[in-house]
Amino acid sequence: MNTKFLLSSLMLFSALWLHAEEISGKVIKVADGDTLTILTSSKEQVRIRLASIDAPEKSQDFGNVSKKSLNSMCYGTNANVVVQDTDRYGRKVGVVYCNGIEVNLEQVERGLAWVYIKYAKEQKYFDAESRAKNKKIGIWSMNNLTPAWEFRKSHQE
Repeated sequence: MNTKFLLSSLMLFSALWLHAEEISGKVIKVADGDTLTILTSSKEQVRIRLASIDAPEKSQDFGNVSKKSLNSMCYGTNANVVVQDTDRYGRKVGVVYCNGIEVNLEQVERGLAWVYIKYAKEQKYFDAESRAKNKKIGIWSMNNLTPAWEFRKSHQE
């Protein structure tokens, strides 16, 4: 009897642990190439940071192009987000789908975001970045564009 209870408890715990938080809502704002805000059905505004990628800062080359790309894919549409974490700014960090497109991956594929090496775990992001580099598109069309995480460090006061 104890074995059955233990096994059942373990299975239930595993199922709960594996189930990621998912949220959905209408995209009401695109802040930059890797951050947007959705309005849920309960009228809650949730800021989302796209996981595994880092888009150019607004003041960097391709910063505005990256924002426009995310805006064209998502603004005004319903987005589904698989939440992975919450960052230090209180934003949900996750994989975002707009119109069936995984926009995190698409931003990298278009050469409009770097793979955020510190956080990315899935090979598909690195493969997409390699394809963009080989095509020399977006950020890869420039020589030595500083990755966003290094750019932020060098521009802190």
